[in-house]
Amino acid sequence: MSYRFEGKVRYSEIGEDKCLTLPAILDYFQDCCTFQSEEIGQGMLAVEERKRAWVLASWQVVIDRYPMLGEKITALTKPYAFKGFTGMRNFVLEGENGERLAYANSRWININTNTGLPARLTEEDCRGYVLEEPLEMEQVSRKIQLPEEMTDQEPFTVQKHNLDTHHHVNNCQYIRIAADYLPEDFKIHQMRAEYKKQAVLGDVFYPRVHTEPGKVVVALETKEGESYAVVEFQVK
Repeated sequence: MSYRFEGKVRYSEIGEDKCLTLPAILDYFQDCCTFQSEEIGQGMLAVEERKRAWVLASWQVVIDRYPMLGEKITALTKPYAFKGFTGMRNFVLEGENGERLAYANSRWININTNTGLPARLTEEDCRGYVLEEPLEMEQVSRKIQLPEEMTDQEPFTVQKHNLDTHHHVNNCQYIRIAADYLPEDFKIHQMRAEYKKQAVLGDVFYPRVHTEPGKVVVALETKEGESYAVVEFQVK
């Protein structure tokens, strides 16, 4: 069953162009699925008691229009598949008149917090969620191929403000960090993100960036070259 909540674009959520930013859109999506889970009894405390956590594995987000300051918006989410230890969700951001502003596909992994390993879904893990048909959208691979030529950037250390309730770098923080490497006037139409390794306080990111006309790929890696996350941005 789909779940939705209404909002209004705040000053704290806009960029220099007075429009909602991509990270703010992702925050609406993340909040939407969190609110749904809380409402059906699958919230953070309930999941923590079972020693489980949902970890985002990949995003595919398409933005048709960025709403401006003060616009009324609605975020919608619906789960559409459970398989093994994986859950799949769609998201939509709508304008006041029902205009589809942005939409997304996402893949989540159910983790055993004692072991840090994927845990096969049980009936209890899925209780309360009603699956719907997936959103009609172009399906792209969740795997992001790294270009052969990438440019090393200055490394930096994970700070407290990057962390979430799981004491890991929040999903959206990776996108905020990667977006800092975009050229000026790069209007994001599609973003893909692949999360590979959870970063914690004190870890050091070694960014590598590839830029070509209409596309930028950012890899946030360890010193040894192991990826924490790979993010791809594209224009229309």
